[in-house]
Amino acid sequence: MKLGYARVSTDAQETHLQMDALKRAKCTRVYEEKASGAKSDRPELMKLLDHARKGDVVVVWKLDRLARSLRQLIDTTAMLNERGVEFHSLTENINTTTPSGKLTFHIFAALAEFERDILRQRVNAGLAAARRRGRVGGRPKALDDADLTKARALLRSGEYSKVQVADELEVSRHTLWRALALAKTK
Repeated sequence: MKLGYARVSTDAQETHLQMDALKRAKCTRVYEEKASGAKSDRPELMKLLDHARKGDVVVVWKLDRLARSLRQLIDTTAMLNERGVEFHSLTENINTTTPSGKLTFHIFAALAEFERDILRQRVNAGLAAARRRGRVGGRPKALDDADLTKARALLRSGEYSKVQVADELEVSRHTLWRALALAKTK
């Protein structure tokens, strides 16, 4: 069964062009949606993905109608592939039911993975350079050594509970417990 998906970003736009193309492609059922691609909540797409079964073909007018990013597109089509559902984009003529369509799609997937790896390398190189300059990322510690010394003294006195000590140091009791536990292991 061919399942079509048509999407426009705003209520002011119309899906006529997409609907006509999906009808020409002989889609048995078409899911129509007016929602931004940036939104993760697209109920009609979710219905289509729930309805698609092994042997079905999901048809879109254009790749950007199904997904906002290449990563999202690859994830969605990989999920379809795992379930035995093929994919066909009419405008780009990518059709995973054919060997050349599968090749084209795998090239896109390889490029996306390459892009992710390059980004990861850049981020790691930037973090390493920052560490060499003495900059450490992350959130600053809520309690310093002096605070921990004070906390231990208050707790040893027996007059304060951990909750009262946390209140005194203006942190949550969980922050105090974590800090004390970490300090113990050092």
